[in-house]
Amino acid sequence: MSALHALVVDDETSARMLLERGVANAGFSVESAEDGVQATNMIRKKLYDLVVTDLMMPGEVDGVGVLEAAKARSPRTSVVLITGHASVETAVEAMKKGADDYLQKPIHLDELAIKIGRVRDLSLLVRDTQELQEAMDVTESSAAETIRELDAKVSELQLVLDSVREILSSEAPHDRKIVKALEALAEPTI
Repeated sequence: MSALHALVVDDETSARMLLERGVANAGFSVESAEDGVQATNMIRKKLYDLVVTDLMMPGEVDGVGVLEAAKARSPRTSVVLITGHASVETAVEAMKKGADDYLQKPIHLDELAIKIGRVRDLSLLVRDTQELQEAMDVTESSAAETIRELDAKVSELQLVLDSVREILSSEAPHDRKIVKALEALAEPTI
């Protein structure tokens, strides 16, 4: 199974580094972006299992814009927002738009580990479910082909048995019926 990929977005270097470390400790390969524009460009080029983004960032694209880009790229991408105390209402509104969770600043590594761990576990469960579904589809297809092949063989055998039954019920002498029945059974159609 390939690694889970995460994108961390924060304009504050120290916060970004803290988030990178916490997300990496949860088992993700981590990339980072300094702002929303850089993040949305990265999201267009690569599919991420998780995006952790600051909600309030300067520039053209804020955390909600990153959220929208991530969900547009793949609805299965989990998004965790980082918010200051004053923007909790905005975070709740963003969750209505598809964010999976949010953390308040200052970030506590224990809380980050718990939330990211849940996202990781859910992402792995979704991935395992997809792989299992693909394996079931292949197995089902293979089984269907085997059933078709067996049906064809049964039909061929039924024709041979019908022929043998007809030969054996004929008025020909017994030794002649046996020879013809054996010939019918030896035909390469089976």
